[in-house]
Amino acid sequence: MKVVVISASPRKNSNTQLAMKHVFEHTKSKQVDVKFINLSEEQVECYRGPDEEYNEVTKNAARDIMDADVWLIGSPIYNSFFSSALKNLFEYVNYKKTEGKVAGMVIMAAGNIGFIDVQTLITQLLSYFRVITNPKAVFLTVESITNNILTEEFAKERLNEMVDGTLKMATRLQE
Repeated sequence: MKVVVISASPRKNSNTQLAMKHVFEHTKSKQVDVKFINLSEEQVECYRGPDEEYNEVTKNAARDIMDADVWLIGSPIYNSFFSSALKNLFEYVNYKKTEGKVAGMVIMAAGNIGFIDVQTLITQLLSYFRVITNPKAVFLTVESITNNILTEEFAKERLNEMVDGTLKMATRLQE
């Protein structure tokens, strides 16, 4: 099984990135082929249309997403919406190559606001790509992070459960 973990915050040292690094490490322990796309470090170009030429990082990110069986996506909430960097990344993805994939999600916010709205928006985006979404998203606030470390044990447990549940869904769908 191929898995891609996406940290959709464009900010350096973002809280979303910290959570998704935990997701990546937990996923690696599951004996799957896993890749990490970190939009704060990767130089994914702004989408300019289908006939343009893009750098290798951008092409590889799109290829990794389309090749993966499972997507584990983490996005911050910006202005009551998911990250525009995530939307930009999905401009490169061919919906004809994504049907039947499974996705789990992590949503990070400064406070307890807008989680369900953003979960709905990401789920709608993934529906366009015909991706089956794990309904058990993980909602985290900045309170689960101290000194740039994911410290809240309950948050780690929820992230692990989301990974495990999403991988289980994908395995069952492949049977």
